[in-house]
Amino acid sequence: MPAGHRGRPGTATRTQFNLGRALPFLALGLAFLADVITPDRERFDRLLVAAPALAAVTWSVRGTVGIGLLAMAARMLLSLLRGDTLTAELASSETVLAVVTAAAAWVSRVRTRYEQDLRELTAVAEVVQRVVLRPLPARLGRFDLHLLYVAAAAKARIGGDFYEAVRVPGAVRIMLGDVQGKGLGAVETASVLLGSFRAAVSDAPDLAALADQLDEGLARYGAWDPDSDAAERFATVVLVELPDGQDVARLLSCGHPAPLLQRGAEVECVHFGDPSLPVNLAGLADSRHRVEEVPFGPGDRLLLYTDGVSETRDRTGTFYPLELRLRGWAREPAEELPELLHKDLARYGADGVDDDVAALLVVCPPGPR
Repeated sequence: MPAGHRGRPGTATRTQFNLGRALPFLALGLAFLADVITPDRERFDRLLVAAPALAAVTWSVRGTVGIGLLAMAARMLLSLLRGDTLTAELASSETVLAVVTAAAAWVSRVRTRYEQDLRELTAVAEVVQRVVLRPLPARLGRFDLHLLYVAAAAKARIGGDFYEAVRVPGAVRIMLGDVQGKGLGAVETASVLLGSFRAAVSDAPDLAALADQLDEGLARYGAWDPDSDAAERFATVVLVELPDGQDVARLLSCGHPAPLLQRGAEVECVHFGDPSLPVNLAGLADSRHRVEEVPFGPGDRLLLYTDGVSETRDRTGTFYPLELRLRGWAREPAEELPELLHKDLARYGADGVDDDVAALLVVCPPGPR
C-alpha cells in the first residue's frame, strides 16, 4: 500500500482470526470436561457438535474434517468412560456428528473459495491504485510531502478523491481534487483527470492553462464515451505551483475548499478573489481562471484537503474545526500530522470517517535551498 494511504487496522483482525481458530478446541474441551465431572444423568456430550460447526468459520476443509473426527472420538471416549456399550443412542450421536462435520466441511470449502476470490480482487485493486494513484515521494524538489488518503468504502483502495505532484522544469506542480459523488463512476472521473493532468503538466505555461486542459480532457472523454458516468460528473480541484528560487506559492481553485497556510502558530485560509467553477462546469459561465500568489518560505506549511475533512460532523452537526486543530499541531513534526488528522477525524465524526478523505501537507523546510 502506498505511503500515506490508510487501510483498516490489522492487529484486531488477526486477533479475532486466531481466537476463531481456537474456539473449536475450546468448545470441544469444555464439553468433554463438563461431561466428565458432572453426573451421568447430565449429558454434555451433545455439545460436541459445536466444534466442527465453529471450525468451518476459520479452518480449511481438512482442518474442519479433522476437528469433526476429533469430536467423534471424544464422544466415543466419553461412552467408554461411562461404561456404555455400543447402543443405538451412541450410533445416533456419531451419525449426527458425521453429518454436521460433512456440512461444516462444505461450508469451509465455500468460504475458502470466496476468500481466494477476494484476495485476487484485492490484488487487482492494489495494482489499479498504483497505476491511478501513484505513491507520492517524500520530497519533491525542495519541498516535503505528507499525504493522508482514506477511501470511504470499507474495503476500497481508491475513492473519488485524487492527487498528484510532479517536478517540472523550474517548479513543482501539485493537484488535489474531489469528484462529485461516489462509486466506480467517481473513480473513473478521477482517473481521467489524473491522466489529463499528467499529460499537460509539463507543457502548460501556467496553472490557468493547466486547468483548461483538465476541462478539455474530461470533455473529450465524455465525447468519446457519451454513455459513461464520468461525462455527467464534475470535480473540484486545487492546483498549486511552487517555483524554484522564489518563496511563493501560486494557487488556482476550481470550486475547491481553500487550503490552509501555516506560519509558525498562525494559520490562515488562502483567499481566492475569483475562484473558478468546478471542472466540467466551466461552460456554465464566462470566466477566466485567476491565480493567487501567496508567500511560502522556509518553515511554512500548506495543507490541501478535500471536503471529506472539512465537512466531517460530530453528533451535534458541528463541522470539524480543521483550522483550530492545525493551529494546535503547530509544534508537531510534519510527518506525524497525517496520522494525527486521521485519528482525530475518526474520533470526531459521528460515524467515524464515512467519506473519502484526502489531505496533502506541503512543507518548505527551514534552512538553505
